[in-house]
Amino acid sequence: MSSLLILLGAIVAFIIAYATYGAWIAKTWGADNTRVTPAHEQNDGVDYVPTNSAVLLGHHFASIAGAGPINGPIQAAIFGWVPVLLWIVIGSIFFGGIHDYGSLLVSIRNKGRSIGQVIKDTMGRRGQQLFAIFAWLTLLLVVAAFTNIVASTFASTPGAATSSMLFIVLAIGFGYAVYRKGVSLKIGTVVGVILLFISVWIGPMFPLQLSVNTWIAILAVYIYIASTAPVWILLQPRDYLNSFLLYAMIIGALLGLFVYRPSVQLEAITGFHVNGQYLFPMLFVTVACGAISGFHSLVGSGTTSKQIDKENDAKLIGYGGMLIEGVLAVVALLSAAYISQGELNELLAGGPVNVFSSGVGTFMSKIGIPFEIGKTFVALAVSAFALTSLDTATRLGRFIFQEYFEDPTKEKQSIFTNMYVATAITVVIGSYLAIGGFAKIWPIFGSANQLLAALALMAVALWLKEQGRNFSMITLPMIFMLIVTLFALVFLTKANLASGNYFLVVFPVLLFVLAIVLAVQGYQILFKKDEPGKADGQPS
Repeated sequence: MSSLLILLGAIVAFIIAYATYGAWIAKTWGADNTRVTPAHEQNDGVDYVPTNSAVLLGHHFASIAGAGPINGPIQAAIFGWVPVLLWIVIGSIFFGGIHDYGSLLVSIRNKGRSIGQVIKDTMGRRGQQLFAIFAWLTLLLVVAAFTNIVASTFASTPGAATSSMLFIVLAIGFGYAVYRKGVSLKIGTVVGVILLFISVWIGPMFPLQLSVNTWIAILAVYIYIASTAPVWILLQPRDYLNSFLLYAMIIGALLGLFVYRPSVQLEAITGFHVNGQYLFPMLFVTVACGAISGFHSLVGSGTTSKQIDKENDAKLIGYGGMLIEGVLAVVALLSAAYISQGELNELLAGGPVNVFSSGVGTFMSKIGIPFEIGKTFVALAVSAFALTSLDTATRLGRFIFQEYFEDPTKEKQSIFTNMYVATAITVVIGSYLAIGGFAKIWPIFGSANQLLAALALMAVALWLKEQGRNFSMITLPMIFMLIVTLFALVFLTKANLASGNYFLVVFPVLLFVLAIVLAVQGYQILFKKDEPGKADGQPS
């Protein structure tokens, strides 16, 4: 089977889905450009900032992508390339796309509040608090995992560290020039992208060699600042410029595949039970962000919804952003599928990013880019996006922590609602967990992340029901993800008990219990019969 045909088939499916299914969802849910968005209504120049859709797509895509859609499909390839491909395409269109779009639209309609706050309106204060705890625990795992990933990458690839530091300085200059000095976005983009690639070129020439723990400490300081600074000065411009790295990487891979046209070498389906793992439920949890991710709902309702200029932009950014991530996931799968199982196992010894960068570097070599340069560029791009997900997760953790302790009935709020205190607590705990290592954290994060997606879908469905709108397209994805992830947590708990990792037993059990309580409460509200003579609320 030709890798090129697989990729082109997936892209065509995504384009058709965006033009048809995405348009139908937007119409069904009543997207309306005449509504004033929170970015305009509550513009504060810090979190609420009206933003050009192209810039915001770059920020949103960079925030949700990270290393997830690369790591997941490559690790899941042990089950064969066919089930992974099918789940990426079907999951992105019918699961992840509506999850991301729904979370974003619901937040826009609720003054840019998080999914947790929306749950408060439908499930009460207790439901909101339980969801906030679940989401914050998941974000701690995100912060810990990505801090360790970035620190390890910087320690092993010092050139990537230098380039990333230059990115930060460049982003600040870009944000200041465009938002405070009136430089046009087009001119700023051209200059910014040129300087971006110069930074990539300079990085390996002046490597910044530090230990993993030193980088963890530096990153802790960085994400604290990034979480509390206005979005226009660092977060937004950095993500926007970094998105061009990913676009360039995808385009390079596409062109390379078009010229190279490698055949798929991996088996189509290897079996239901492989290397001690079962295809169900582990395939769906392992692919993770390549098909659906609860983290996306926190990004959409945490930062993106506060920057939407027009309500119809939500389709491009929410649904479209997920489909673009699906393309990246397919490219990641093909970077593993074009080689034999033996070669894949050798490359996996260096981690999924090593497989991906080697594969895409090989594709790029077919269009004249030297393999080593291509591989280094890809590794730099992936590390840059891991850093992007890290600072976004920290900001989201701060939002959720503050919301949990907010009490609108009291004039004087708890100290824990203070932006700087909430950020410090999130950063300190997340960074401490990062010292424990990526391998111990990631399996729990994967399950928690997908379970969070099921709960976010439930929140969207509850809101749509309250508004008297059709939520049938959400029911199946919500139930399926809930079943998959609860089974995965049971398997994970059993495995950790057998290996004596008792800390890793407590965390999944806690997440399991929280999810069950929320799911039961949500089910009772979502599927209860209306009282005689009581009509649903009017669409808003």
